[in-house]
Amino acid sequence: MRPIRRRDRVVEPSRFPLRDLFAEALAGVLQRPARSALTGLGTVLGVGTFVAILGLTATTSSQIDSRFSVLSATEVSVEDIGGTRPELVPLSFPADADARIQRLNGVEAAGVYWPVSRASGAVRAAPVGRQGGGEQVSVVAASAGVLAAAEPHLVQGRTFDSWHDSTGRQVAVIGAALASRLGITTLDTQPAIFLADKPFTVIGIVDDVKRKADLLLSVTVPRGAAAKLWGEPERDRAKMIISTRIGAARQIAAEAPLALDAAHPEYFKPVPPPDPRTLRSNVTSDLNQLFLLLAGICLVIGAVGIANTTLVAVLERTGEIGLRRALGARGRHITGQFLSESASLGLIGGLVGTSLGVLTVLGVAVARDWTPVVDPATVAAAPAIGLLTGLLAGVYPAWRAARIQPAEALRR
Repeated sequence: MRPIRRRDRVVEPSRFPLRDLFAEALAGVLQRPARSALTGLGTVLGVGTFVAILGLTATTSSQIDSRFSVLSATEVSVEDIGGTRPELVPLSFPADADARIQRLNGVEAAGVYWPVSRASGAVRAAPVGRQGGGEQVSVVAASAGVLAAAEPHLVQGRTFDSWHDSTGRQVAVIGAALASRLGITTLDTQPAIFLADKPFTVIGIVDDVKRKADLLLSVTVPRGAAAKLWGEPERDRAKMIISTRIGAARQIAAEAPLALDAAHPEYFKPVPPPDPRTLRSNVTSDLNQLFLLLAGICLVIGAVGIANTTLVAVLERTGEIGLRRALGARGRHITGQFLSESASLGLIGGLVGTSLGVLTVLGVAVARDWTPVVDPATVAAAPAIGLLTGLLAGVYPAWRAARIQPAEALRR
């Protein structure tokens, strides 16, 4: 900018070097440290939440991938749809369905199951008339392969096998919670439960399963015993669960209908596991949308706090503004001063929030024995978000400060 010549003297244009601008901004922030700390708290929370949420989402997504690969990616279900005339085919699965599927390469366990509606209801630990109404639970008829595929953790006893199934033995496997409610504490006495007044000896108590968690809330009995006592499934169609090796699930799903019944593969509907990349994308998207909304709210609160404090500072420093204007400072200098102060608050809040967010991700990962995942781009962008928040928050107060007239300010 060229100097302005007036008669015989040269008037240099008013300048406000960046170094002085930053020094003034830092002095303004440190002049009231307690207020500045409280003002920047909203930005700290917003940026910290932003970094923590993105980091935790990436970390949990990697955990979901590993768990999905081990369990869901190795599980196939087959539904009995009975073809075009399901009423004529009450049960499409053959008696040796487990063995047929287990011949396929890549299968670890497989079994057929269906809910027994005729037996579901009150389950008692004594015959009718000797105690109250019993516990209301569902009954599941299952072949031995179902329990093998579910991989239960036994508290006591054992699961039934193909011998129990083929001979129709009236035995049952129940969950630990149901056993506690029925007063069954040991299997040494061979306790029995009564399903629709039919006695079943409890041979196993489980407290956890890797697949089919609903088995924990049900009474599981052999398929042969259920068919002998209550007949084949009527309203509820049977299903099959197949446990496979990693990478074999989709191939098994394609081969299962032909292996079960080569003449009528249309009787069966295989359901392969979903694509793990799609699952991860959906889970990550849902978590991001939910928690980034929370981070956005915190940033808005932080921006309002900075704007309010900066506006109050403008009102409190009216005399100082008037003096600066009287000494030659222009409106843009006053605007730059207050914008730099609010931007400094936002930047400091962003840096502190970024540090807290990264520490939160590391803390959670260490506590859960996970591998922390934090995108470097997120860490780099977070302080800039804090700076931008402070800058936007200071626009109106800085504009107000620039409009104050020197004469008016000095009279106050």
